[in-house]
Amino acid sequence: MRSILIRLIRLVLGPQVWGPLVLGPLILGLFGLAEPSAAAGAPIPVTRYVDPFIGTDGTGHTFPGAATPFAMVAPGPDNADSGWDYASGYQYRAPKITGFSNTHISGAGIGELGDVLLQAANGRPWSAATNDFSSLYDKASERAAPGYYAVSLPGLGVRVELTASRTVAFHRYRFDRLGSSQVLVDVQHVIHFLNGPRTVDAEVELDAAKGEISGRYRVKNWVDRETAFVLRFDHKVAKATLLPRKPGDVAPRYLLTFILKDHPVLEARIALSTVDVAGARHNLDAEGGVSFDAARRSADRQWQEVLGRARLDAGLRQKRIFYTALYHAFLHPSDIADVDGRVRGPTGQILVAPGGHYYSTLSLWDDVRGAYPLLALLVPERIDGLAQTLLLHQKAMGYLPIWTAWGRENWCMIGNPALVALANFLSSGFHGFEPQAALKAMVATASDPRPTAPSGAQQGWSDYETYGFLPYDKVEGESVSKTIEYAWGDDAVARVAAQLGDQTVQSRFARRAAGWRNLFDAESQMMRGKSSTGVWRTPFDPTIATSPLNNPGDYTEANAWQYTVAIGLFDPEGFVQALGGPKAAGDWLDRLFSTPTASGAKFLGQEGLIGQYAHGNEPSHHVAYLYAWTDRPWRTRQIVDSVVQAFYSDRPDGLTGNDDAGQTSAWYVLSTLGIYPTQPASGTFTLGAPQVRRARLRLSGGRSLTILRQGRLDDAHAVAAVTLNGQRLEPVGLTYQALMQGGVLVFRYPGAK
Repeated sequence: MRSILIRLIRLVLGPQVWGPLVLGPLILGLFGLAEPSAAAGAPIPVTRYVDPFIGTDGTGHTFPGAATPFAMVAPGPDNADSGWDYASGYQYRAPKITGFSNTHISGAGIGELGDVLLQAANGRPWSAATNDFSSLYDKASERAAPGYYAVSLPGLGVRVELTASRTVAFHRYRFDRLGSSQVLVDVQHVIHFLNGPRTVDAEVELDAAKGEISGRYRVKNWVDRETAFVLRFDHKVAKATLLPRKPGDVAPRYLLTFILKDHPVLEARIALSTVDVAGARHNLDAEGGVSFDAARRSADRQWQEVLGRARLDAGLRQKRIFYTALYHAFLHPSDIADVDGRVRGPTGQILVAPGGHYYSTLSLWDDVRGAYPLLALLVPERIDGLAQTLLLHQKAMGYLPIWTAWGRENWCMIGNPALVALANFLSSGFHGFEPQAALKAMVATASDPRPTAPSGAQQGWSDYETYGFLPYDKVEGESVSKTIEYAWGDDAVARVAAQLGDQTVQSRFARRAAGWRNLFDAESQMMRGKSSTGVWRTPFDPTIATSPLNNPGDYTEANAWQYTVAIGLFDPEGFVQALGGPKAAGDWLDRLFSTPTASGAKFLGQEGLIGQYAHGNEPSHHVAYLYAWTDRPWRTRQIVDSVVQAFYSDRPDGLTGNDDAGQTSAWYVLSTLGIYPTQPASGTFTLGAPQVRRARLRLSGGRSLTILRQGRLDDAHAVAAVTLNGQRLEPVGLTYQALMQGGVLVFRYPGAK
């Protein structure tokens, strides 16, 4: 009876609502249970609340594949290998799967990785003349959970299951019948966005008797990277066909035939390395003889441990959104070091990572705002390795990373957000790296020329230091945004110098950080482009968003409203003062949230709009919390509530705008807890309003932090009296160190007992 009801409900609701892993919670909810079931007295595993399909429909650009926390590999389905919609390789509504590649980036706006695509079939439907190996798939059969993905391809007679460790991807193919089965191994395949070269060099070998393919290849796409791999099947290859190469291909595509006599199951595992085949083989052998199911259980345990560091008293829907957001925030950055600690660094040299960890997928312009402070709070053991990665990159390149994939710089986005990351770590009390060395690297990053940087990237500082800002007639575009981003980095350097007692460096960079004032137009109350002769750019419309896609323009994926509030990331007091004081600043922010605009342009960061606020892109993420510096702090709760309700859900389209390696998800997690790092370089948090009545965080050192929301929320203007362990807190300036001491953080609203 239960199975019949489940089938009927699935047919009525359709796959969009049904969704993978919606199954258990949804059906249990319909049968009157508020939570997924568990053994009597046992806590519900928080991994049961995670739905990796959230964010896969639309512009969230997440992927539903299998991964462990912060891992190198992430096997999953690819629906296409190019196009902005397929930056992660996957779109929820796409009808076909082209195969299953083994590395993915979650939430990015540009396609990368997608290494070594596999596609399996039963019954010999393919030959050397086959051109299309894609397949329709049974949407209702699709399942995803932390560390696991599965789907049935009826036309190919196979059910595919995926799981992973940090460095090894596990594939299991359950065929409809015994006998001859095939696997396409496409080494040429990558997820890309450029029309030029992709895989440009390759050396690959097949050992049919061992059932093994190994090799190395080089890809030129978003980054110029090298990858080595060892792919091993649990059966020998009965026949191998080298497929004809398409124009421009340099890497092989194999069609492998296996004869399954006793059991219609074929398993494969693939290990990757940035270094060499020996490193990939070492990664593979380090897993020993662990079975697919054991690897899946291990992945689930790893996720349970890190996700279980936060516990909520909340309804099922809210838990699903929260834990999926936390899951997305913990997919990246990716530890790409081999098990022996070797890694190929940003200039191609082989490094040995301190502590054995080297992180990539550093989406710093995005993640430094909220995701990294969240990591510091819940997975602080990751921070020293992350900081050491930043410093190793600077030692090799001469400057700290801007945006890296597979350990290589892509110079995407603007400014020097790694300066803010290091300032956050040092301000928060992390010292698993040398503070003076960090300051030296920061000063070099913010001072030294970069003659090897590509055209369009930051190459020097002469105009910025000469004028105190970037004149629009001296740069190709984005002059206002770049000026503010540089000032944000300067402020970070000044903070670290002050902490370490270097008054000379502090004074120099504090002065540079104030340069944003040169571009503040008092008449329009906006940050506005100015020429080297002091002339404002005209015509000027503060609602028009610009980016490199539609230059000339002075803003990066934003408009004048959205980059004027960017001052609040490092100088909220100056922002309020420039606008005329707390009341005038409150009025200005209210206008930002109420001024209408044209429909959002997703390529320009204009998604998730509330007036001129665009939650779909990072420059707006701190804005609601700036009300804490005005005469109307209650507005923070109003805006956060509106954003949570409008732009987050537990459906596949439940993320608005790119998740950007976890930043949009981190905003939700932190806002649910009632805190946000408005000024991330300071190592402090601004108080908001918890979205739940109770949350408990498991901190390092055996400590815990309980967050309570008490009283009524029926008064829209009510502001909570907040205490930490009985001590009254101001709305701004709650330090990371204070939170990490643990205890009880209480938000008391009127009517609390």
